[in-house]
Amino acid sequence: MKINADLGKRAVMDSTMLDWVASPMAGVERRMLERDGDEVARATSIVRYAPDSAFSAHVHGGGEEFLVLDGVFTDETGDFPTGMYVRNPPGSRHIPSSAPGCTILVKLWQMTPDDTDFVRINTHDRSLWRSGRDGEDLLPLYEAANETVQMVRWSAGLDWGTVSFPGGGEYFVLEGSFADDDGVYDRGAWLRLPPGSSHTPRTDGGCLFYLKTGHLQKADVTA
Repeated sequence: MKINADLGKRAVMDSTMLDWVASPMAGVERRMLERDGDEVARATSIVRYAPDSAFSAHVHGGGEEFLVLDGVFTDETGDFPTGMYVRNPPGSRHIPSSAPGCTILVKLWQMTPDDTDFVRINTHDRSLWRSGRDGEDLLPLYEAANETVQMVRWSAGLDWGTVSFPGGGEYFVLEGSFADDDGVYDRGAWLRLPPGSSHTPRTDGGCLFYLKTGHLQKADVTA
């Protein structure tokens, strides 16, 4: 299966408008934003667990990164409520479930083999945030040679002019909206910009989003 699989092309999806697709496990459904492969795949998805649902034990050969959008996600390492950011490196294993139900933004098979870090960050902890540019707050989530992951909040009325992404960039809007010359990105929007691209982001009412940059620079891309 291929969905937005060409990493050399700009891609945008409104996740709120996508159909839910059943997974192999009852009660677990997905909205697919990006996918290259079948059940074992490089993938970016919104995954929804119904109350009292679970997924069987499995190994993440290419690593797993997720942000809890609502509810509580659980595995052997703990309970992760809304706002938790989690990274499980390549080779990690778990048995996920959710008693109340939950929805997560999840990325699979997008880590390098030498990534060994387990990360758990509560993005609702305001003490972890720091000031960026005027009108911008940042929460660093992960940084390595090939990628930077952050939560970003922009105040109303910001207009950054041209922003460049030498190694590519990826947004997921959590609150509010922003725009560029190609469109408007409301809550639930996913935008991927390929390596070497740029755009002109601005926001009238303010917004909060997940931002991952640099991770596409070594990917095999096609014209």
